[in-house]
Amino acid sequence: MIRDARQHRGWTQLQLADALATSQSAVNRIERGNQNISLEMIARIGEALDSEIVSLGYAGPMHLRVVGGRRLSGSIDVKTSKNACVALLCASLLNSGRTILRKVARIEEVYRILEVLASVGVRARWINEGNDLEIIPPARLELESMDTDAARRTRSVIMFLGPLMHRTDQFRIPYAGGCDLGTRTVQPHMSALKHFGLDITATGGFYHARVDPAVSPSRAIVLTERGDTVTENALLAAARHDGVTVIRNASSNYMVQDLCFFLEQLGVKVEGIGTTTLTVHGVPDIDCDVDYSPSEDPVEAMSLLAAAVVTSSELTICRVPVEFLEIELAVLEEMGLDHDRGGEYAAANGRTRLVDLTVRPSKLISPIDKIHPMPFPGLNIDNVPFFAAIAAAAQGSTLIHDWVYDNRAIYLTELTRLGASVKLLDPHRVLVEGPTRWRSAEMMCPPALRPAVVVLLAMMAAEGTSVLRNVYVINRGYEDLAERLNALGARIETFRDI
Repeated sequence: MIRDARQHRGWTQLQLADALATSQSAVNRIERGNQNISLEMIARIGEALDSEIVSLGYAGPMHLRVVGGRRLSGSIDVKTSKNACVALLCASLLNSGRTILRKVARIEEVYRILEVLASVGVRARWINEGNDLEIIPPARLELESMDTDAARRTRSVIMFLGPLMHRTDQFRIPYAGGCDLGTRTVQPHMSALKHFGLDITATGGFYHARVDPAVSPSRAIVLTERGDTVTENALLAAARHDGVTVIRNASSNYMVQDLCFFLEQLGVKVEGIGTTTLTVHGVPDIDCDVDYSPSEDPVEAMSLLAAAVVTSSELTICRVPVEFLEIELAVLEEMGLDHDRGGEYAAANGRTRLVDLTVRPSKLISPIDKIHPMPFPGLNIDNVPFFAAIAAAAQGSTLIHDWVYDNRAIYLTELTRLGASVKLLDPHRVLVEGPTRWRSAEMMCPPALRPAVVVLLAMMAAEGTSVLRNVYVINRGYEDLAERLNALGARIETFRDI
């Protein structure tokens, strides 16, 4: 049916593969009946070919059924960084040549950016059996055809501002979406990019951008927020600015460093990588073939470490980017974590330091100090929620202060439905009492990525069967998480209401 629908439309297998952001070999396997395909893929094929392949009625949201109380064992590799991958996809707009990104995370956040890129004329396809992405931009971007629905479902679209200002004097992008984390202003982005002549008016659900090419930074740009995406946007703007740009109060976090390494491969010299002052020697025209491997994700590594802790399991986590987890590991050592750390080796990008980490069942005690995030090299903002589950498994009281987001800490109180004692002190602080006798429950998935995974980990620790409903937010940031945890001994079933 798929083959006939494709031929009826007059498409080749390669054209269908491009529309699906997959490989021609995958389409060939599908048409020969040698490839398992999901309901989502069937729906995407039907939409691409304008043909109803099969009618299933309304396919509701995805849910997870978790049989908890099971120990994990074995080893697992950390996948590439979600936040680095989306930044690099945006950065590919700087290059007129071919960009290949290795082992890109196949997650919903990446798919949304790919949909936006495809809608403006960028040719992106999965190659090497779907492991890598090849990106080839058109001579002219069709910005008026941008897929606004896909763009609104990801906050990462805000990073289109930096590269697009080099391609046109006038454009618009929709308001950024993503996790529900409270009010997150884009003013720091506007303050940084105005130095490059970008003026933005926000009306009617869009950021309307105008670029004055005569405007150039006259002094160092001081970011009003040491944010990751703000720093990345400033870097993307500076990369093709004909001159030297100094960015102060810059984030030095993992995804920013990956972006800097990528820019260097594009011929852009970046001084101060890993510090809060970046000096960028811009290149007005970038037209080269580049092949880059983003590094592993420290937040996924922390997720897997937390999974081992809350399920009292012995687990080896391989390819851990240790320089972005050193504070977390130091805190956990003080809490009594029993673990071994292997020797350091380089990531595929040749720059990031990796280790293999073995975690064993431990009797944890609560930390003396509160758990709170700080810009790198402090405890990572996205790793804070995992300490709620870890603290619930420890003896004593732990104060967690999530000062960055307006309401993310509130979602951590969902752990009370699974037996934890989590007291909300204010919108930014919770007090966790442990140890916890976890119990199963059926509940809706929190609308924020990291708290959602924390709830899933607690369900894995709880005896009995739990149900976590509407887990799209987890798929935004993790590739095949349930299947990978099942390979370690978990029992997580994916199902839908049809």
